Amino acid sequence: MAKTMKKVDAVIVGFGWTGAIMAKELTEAGLNVVALERGPMRDTYPDGSYPQTIDELTYNIRKKLFMDVSRETVTVRNTTADGALPMRQLAAFLPGTGVGGAGLHWSGVHFRVDPVELRLRSHYEERYGKKFIPEGMTIQDFGVSYEELEPHFDFAEKVFGTSGTAWSIKGKVVGEGKGGNPFAADRSDDFPLEAQKNSVSGTLFGKAAEAVGYHPYNMPSANTSGPYTNPYGCQMGPCNFCGFCSGYACYMYSKASPNVNVLPALRQEPKFELRANAHVLKVNLASDGKRATGVTYVDAQGQEVVQPAELVILGAFQFNNVRLLLLSGIGKPYDPVSGKGTVGKNFAYQNLATIKAFFGKDQHHTNPFIGAGGNGVAIDDFNGDNFDHGPAGFVGGSPMWVNQAGTKPISGLAVPPGTPAWGSAWKAAAADYYTHHLSMDMHGAHQSYRDNYLDLDPNYKDAFGMPLLRMTFDWKENDIKMSRFMVDKMRKIAEAMNPKAIGVYAKDFGSHFDLSSYQTTHLNGGAIMGTDPSTSAINRYLQSWDVPNVFVLGASAFPQGLGYNPTGLVAALAYWSAKAIREQYLKHPGALVQA
Repeated sequence: MAKTMKKVDAVIVGFGWTGAIMAKELTEAGLNVVALERGPMRDTYPDGSYPQTIDELTYNIRKKLFMDVSRETVTVRNTTADGALPMRQLAAFLPGTGVGGAGLHWSGVHFRVDPVELRLRSHYEERYGKKFIPEGMTIQDFGVSYEELEPHFDFAEKVFGTSGTAWSIKGKVVGEGKGGNPFAADRSDDFPLEAQKNSVSGTLFGKAAEAVGYHPYNMPSANTSGPYTNPYGCQMGPCNFCGFCSGYACYMYSKASPNVNVLPALRQEPKFELRANAHVLKVNLASDGKRATGVTYVDAQGQEVVQPAELVILGAFQFNNVRLLLLSGIGKPYDPVSGKGTVGKNFAYQNLATIKAFFGKDQHHTNPFIGAGGNGVAIDDFNGDNFDHGPAGFVGGSPMWVNQAGTKPISGLAVPPGTPAWGSAWKAAAADYYTHHLSMDMHGAHQSYRDNYLDLDPNYKDAFGMPLLRMTFDWKENDIKMSRFMVDKMRKIAEAMNPKAIGVYAKDFGSHFDLSSYQTTHLNGGAIMGTDPSTSAINRYLQSWDVPNVFVLGASAFPQGLGYNPTGLVAALAYWSAKAIREQYLKHPGALVQA
């Protein structure tokens, strides 16, 4: 028999960035809050203690901080005609587990959003006409504007301790000639910290990009360029460019994480409780299905526990949010044949391609082992709609950058095309080029399509006997067109560096989604936001249309993927939703938007 706990004002599922932000906001509003994290307790100490954390074998190869696929995973297929099989080894994407979630092991690239991408369908229809959007592409507007979110972007950057160079503040250009991005949207305030120093690779990329007529800028980084104390009183130390960000807890307290930037403040809050090793099975509903009464979870001892609550916040990883909605019967499951239903709809990813430039020993010494997760130099000339898509014939854009995060000794030995895969020739090439190469990425936006979606798998279950989530996903012609276009533009930058060799790693027509190699962990959609309950699972405040005391945070709300990394928008939307709860919902509980 399940154990029933004392009722609380709010229960939060997942303690990554969104869970931590919402916990802080709701306790500030006077609510008693319990956060449930399915994984173990993690923190900078002991998980980020030096030198144990600088261990590529444990963290990047054996994936200590990531989802345990022996207990829970997803099944994957390219089309509905294929059989879906469970992912038994993490590779293409790396969901986190434990306190901090993906916010503990992320790199620290901290962009806002291109305003165009918040109203993507409307913008394309206005500029290029409705027929420009390919049949079967299901992109939508978010239902919220950049202007509405700007104060929340600003506050999130102050919480994260983000380093960067502003272009314009309150309409005044301040970043020209200083590393600002001329394509960036206007800001209400500067970054809390100046941009980090550039690596040799970033400097080379910037000079080459400028030489071919592009506009390089300093990437915004949630890795500190100096000591910092955030609005919550949480302290950070300056980054030392150790090169161990993505996949690791930062031993310098320099990379923003929920553990460093929010949790210390929450520990002082008597209205907050964090329970680790609490695996939530479902959201419990009242008999009419229109109100959540709390959640059921399994604790570390295997005991089933019911946590009653007035308010339920889903702040888990993207596909875990979607799975919980489906398991709980909240919202109508999406059907790709009819196009009806909303939960599972518009699953999208990231459209990545890479070019590596290899230099002779008398050219450039790039020191690739040095790095910081968010640090780099980028261009936005082909991001968003900063160029004419008409002649190009595809939807979407891409930033391009050198983001030198630290090339690791096991997995980071890049060699030029044509090098043997093993033996003395491979060893010689690895030695020759390790400190004489750089890598640049096209970080393309990925669009949503009618037949890329999520549902419950009818055949496979997790360790608790619950159906796994099934991912039906493949690349489309629009994705390949965009990728090839961007690679051609990025190759010009590589050629301007006069390298000895160039390696291009990109999709070609006929390419299918492949789980075997890492791309990004930027998964989007499945519980998308919008202004119409027939086409979105949650409203513009991230509130369920069907069960109004359930809010669903994170990238699961994105109707399609972005060119930028998602964390900045995820954080801003969490603060946006929290403001609506504090100023509207708590005064008058119920739907914040009338259907």
